[in-house]
Amino acid sequence: MSSGRIGRGGKVVPEVIEGMEAVTVHIRDIQQSRKFYSEVLGLREVSFLPGASRAAFRIPGTSTLLTMHPQGEGEGGREPGTVSGIVFSHRDPGAALAEIRRRGGAVVDEPRTYRNPLGLVTIGVFADPDGNQFVIRHIEAAPESAPP
Repeated sequence: MSSGRIGRGGKVVPEVIEGMEAVTVHIRDIQQSRKFYSEVLGLREVSFLPGASRAAFRIPGTSTLLTMHPQGEGEGGREPGTVSGIVFSHRDPGAALAEIRRRGGAVVDEPRTYRNPLGLVTIGVFADPDGNQFVIRHIEAAPESAPP
C-alpha cells in the first residue's frame, strides 16, 4: 500500500484504492452489445471470450476497460438495463450524441449546458441496447480569477 493521505484528526489514512482497472456492465445479449459498443460508440474491443460471453473494450484516454457479460444466476451487481452514473467525456457532447443517434444509438437526455462551480458544463445521456445509461460530459473549467 502507498503512504496514504492525512485524514481528519491529522492521522495518516492509508490508501485502499490504487487505481481503476475496469468497469463492468451486465448485458443480455453479448453479440448485440459488442456491435453497439464497437460500431455505435467506436470503442476498440480488446478481448472477447465467446464461451463465457464476455467482452472488454478500451476506453480512450485511460487504462480502464469497459467489460460486459450477461449476469449469471445468483451473481451480484446491477441487473442489465439498470446501470447509470458512468460518465464518459467528449469535447462536444452534442456532436457525440448526434453521432450516436446517427449510428442507431438511443439518446435519453438531449445535451444541455449549465454553469456550476466547476465551470461551464455540457451534459447528455445515451443508453445501450439493454437500457444501461451513460453520461457524456464536457466541463470548460472556470477561470480561477473570474468573479462569481
